[in-house]
Amino acid sequence: MKAVFISYDLAHHENIIEVLNKTSCRGFTAFGEVQGRGSHTGVPHYGTHAWPSLASAMITFVEDDRVDILLERLHALDTDKPLLGLRAFVWNVEKTI
Repeated sequence: MKAVFISYDLAHHENIIEVLNKTSCRGFTAFGEVQGRGSHTGVPHYGTHAWPSLASAMITFVEDDRVDILLERLHALDTDKPLLGLRAFVWNVEKTI
């Protein structure tokens, strides 16, 4: 099992839920509005007058065989609208209860 952490512009939210549904990744936790800035070229998402956009974040736990297709579809969203910003990170899950 893997944990997939997704950080994205709020404009992507419904599309990301659609990707999760289409890849049979049912469970997730969304963190709502978050602030941040991309590490290389991303613009700040601070929700301020100068930087009005906001970001969101989500984590989902998926079976290993679903990770690649999930990442491919998320990458397609990012490629379609690269100025919005979307990143996904995968971690190994050691144990669950």
